[in-house]
Amino acid sequence: MSADGLLAILVMAVATYATRIGGMLLGGYLPKTGRVRQALDALPAAVLTAVIAPAVITGSAEMIAAALTLLAALRLPMIVAVLVGMGSVAILRAVGL
Repeated sequence: MSADGLLAILVMAVATYATRIGGMLLGGYLPKTGRVRQALDALPAAVLTAVIAPAVITGSAEMIAAALTLLAALRLPMIVAVLVGMGSVAILRAVGL
């Protein structure tokens, strides 16, 4: 690996840990009620959506699996919905979609 690659990894690691430590240090000063509370409650779903959305629009197998996972999540426990998503995308990719 080149020196530039190692430097990039190091800088990304420092940025990652700085944001995590910053959140822990500054989180105690945030109000725990009102709009801030609502925003913090919505944050995990927003981050998950931002991570998953690009993968969903890349292919038909991913889009179908996302729809199946959404249906499963409406009726089943979360772990079962995750397993449905993983299983369905694996099967759909295996059959060539």
